[in-house]
Amino acid sequence: MSTPAVELVGITKRFGGVLANDDVSLTVERGEIHAVVGENGAGKSTLMSVLYGLHRPDAGHVLRAGTRVRLRSPADAVAHGLGMVHQRFRLFPGLSVAENVVIGAEPVRRGALDRSAARHAVVSLAQRYGLAVDPDARVGDLPVGTRQRVEILKALYRRAEVLILDEPTAVLTPGEAEGLFRMVRELAGEGVSVLLVTHKLDEVLAAGDRVTVLRGGRVTGRFATADTSADELVRTMIGRSLRTAPPSLSPPGATPGHAPVGGPAAGPYLLEVRDLHVRDRDGVPAVAGVSFGVRGGEIVGIAGVAGSGQRELVDVVTGLRRAGSGTVLLDGEPAGGGREPRVAYVPGDRAGRATAPGMSLADNLLMGDQRGFALSPGAVRRRAAELVERFSIRAASVRTPIAHLSGGNAQKAVLARELSRDTPVLVVEEPTQGVDVGAQEQIHALLSGARAAGRAVLLQSSELSELRALSDRLLVMFEGRLVAELPVAEATDERVGAAMTGKDAARAAEPSGEALG
Repeated sequence: MSTPAVELVGITKRFGGVLANDDVSLTVERGEIHAVVGENGAGKSTLMSVLYGLHRPDAGHVLRAGTRVRLRSPADAVAHGLGMVHQRFRLFPGLSVAENVVIGAEPVRRGALDRSAARHAVVSLAQRYGLAVDPDARVGDLPVGTRQRVEILKALYRRAEVLILDEPTAVLTPGEAEGLFRMVRELAGEGVSVLLVTHKLDEVLAAGDRVTVLRGGRVTGRFATADTSADELVRTMIGRSLRTAPPSLSPPGATPGHAPVGGPAAGPYLLEVRDLHVRDRDGVPAVAGVSFGVRGGEIVGIAGVAGSGQRELVDVVTGLRRAGSGTVLLDGEPAGGGREPRVAYVPGDRAGRATAPGMSLADNLLMGDQRGFALSPGAVRRRAAELVERFSIRAASVRTPIAHLSGGNAQKAVLARELSRDTPVLVVEEPTQGVDVGAQEQIHALLSGARAAGRAVLLQSSELSELRALSDRLLVMFEGRLVAELPVAEATDERVGAAMTGKDAARAAEPSGEALG
């Protein structure tokens, strides 16, 4: 039997009183795609950080090709043939592809970077592994999927034989995700071992050979993907099967189990956008002539590759940015300047826009609520405790800094704050980004409850499966324009993917009758 590519043996890691990894063992064979799954806080990131030399374990050790190794830093990991592609790319946008790939390990000639040798090395690697890139292209000009290839080439250039991919499809279109996994299978065929850390169980089952499940810092299951199912993985991760719509999570006013009422059968328009034009902070047109409406009692999703104008559109609707021209109507009235009081808003940037990480959970739950300034500390805590119970937020105390909560619980706190506001329109960006499957279920139930309560919900997500699961209609943006409007039943991967990349947009944009001229 061949020696495994890498083994983690009895890894234990504590942070203060928190036991992040508890006697975790994991074996990855040569040329295997091995998935690691679990809820937020299950210990996945800590385990990968130990393997990549970012954390030192309190107990246990790592074997690389059968030999025990000490990984005190990422440099040690790289020296032992380990590479990691982080969820947030670590590239220099002003440099070329070749310069980014070789940086820190540059071929040198006469004391300077040998650009010809760097370019040749990148071309050779790209051809060998099917990673199509232009070595001379400026990284800042590349689409997200191509930047990810550059990150993978960086690791392969350093002779990585074990590649860790952390949430690799979080920012990719459906077509780019398919391309990534074709590439990953080719790498595995060349003998590269791949550790795939993801929340997406369909990816695990489609691309992985084996999967290890973590829960509460311990291994709770090991499966061959051919012999398991999404439901079995979920039960192993969270201790139960998923419910379709937990009624206890519906916000006030929602009817438990209420069926979606979107589309023409929904109520009057509560949000209308007419011929909107917006420039970005550099003065470049970001939104060009966009018109649409959202009725009370429906969820309208926005799809598009990053930088297609979604952020600027949302900023105008929520009152965080002024439009160059055009009109936004909220419940029939023109939107005003400044933060719009008729819109509840859940930003995609949870740490930067949605919360004050150093403040308590209680303070974050009442943030922006003018009534809170007149309340005593005790009243603030009581109000926060009500929201914690109503929205099933797990926290040691309402005094706990929100930065100490898991991603899923911090996101539920933001939703609790915004859903408790009496506003007709709810705008939500990336509701489940970086959130485990159990919290995803709860968050989806909250958004469905907002629709059932008669709110108009505008939903922006990079997850097409999430948009299809929640939306009644789907809008697709490309280069600042609305290029497609589809009933969700017609929003196939192929049709939406073509519109997202500007291909066949005219065919995709057959109207469903809800766009506003």
